[in-house]
Amino acid sequence: MYSLLDNFIIYLQLQKNASPKTVESYQKDLFDGIDFFSAALNKKDNELLPMDVSHNLMRRYLAQMQQKGLARSTVARRLASWRSFYKYLCREDYLQQNHLAGVATPKGNGKLPLFLETEQLKLLLEAPDSTTSLGQRDAALLEILYAAGLRVSEAVNLDLSALDFDSRMLKAYGKGSKERMIPFGTYAAAALKLYIKDGRHKLSKISQSEQAVFLNNSGTRLSDRGIRKIIDKYIEKTGLKSAISPHTLRHTFATHLLDNGADLRSVQELLGHVRLSTTQIYTHVSVEKLKGVHKKYHPRS
Repeated sequence: MYSLLDNFIIYLQLQKNASPKTVESYQKDLFDGIDFFSAALNKKDNELLPMDVSHNLMRRYLAQMQQKGLARSTVARRLASWRSFYKYLCREDYLQQNHLAGVATPKGNGKLPLFLETEQLKLLLEAPDSTTSLGQRDAALLEILYAAGLRVSEAVNLDLSALDFDSRMLKAYGKGSKERMIPFGTYAAAALKLYIKDGRHKLSKISQSEQAVFLNNSGTRLSDRGIRKIIDKYIEKTGLKSAISPHTLRHTFATHLLDNGADLRSVQELLGHVRLSTTQIYTHVSVEKLKGVHKKYHPRS
């Protein structure tokens, strides 16, 4: 099983152009399954064969994860990883039959993404001290995460050459290194210009050759973890909900666009979603908001 898994990872990297994080996610999901299947069959993990994993065994694996209290999204993702692996095995003639084809994906739990109301967002965006280099960086970072709906990884990988202030557009590289152009507004432009002219200029003196937009104290590219720590800092400072994460700003971006009349297809393009169904979760957020308004203000709700 392990040698086939290695071949599958190479296929993901070379033919599917999967990002390092996607590859890592597949590996973790598949290794977790191997641990369960080998224990269930009383086999050593390096003796496990693809034909050993039956339809029923996969259902036992899914049930075990649900019993452990794992989120349904995690269970569904692990099943999707194994399905992709077995499709690959069938396509490459390692398997004659896909034993996992009929395994049903667990239904979602209906949990809606967290987003910020306008006043909460304003509080967060105005929290950094723009008289300091790091405060200017943080203000620009928060503004662009909301203005362009960027993923954390996209903000990390954003280079100076990707910004066009004349057209107020930026080039982002999403999952699978897919490129898309995203507009950003005047507030984000002003925050970025101040940061690049002043704060970033001071930070970059340590490392003149660095092309990243967002730098850390050492003058090198800010990391995913660094961005999350920055968000946590301002969540604590403003007293907002502790569950807010960098991705909350992306959720807020999409929700605010739809609430103000944007069409779903346009929001899909801006977010870089492959499937429209992924974007449709935000219409549910808006519907729930309407229900809340109706319940609060209608006399016979």
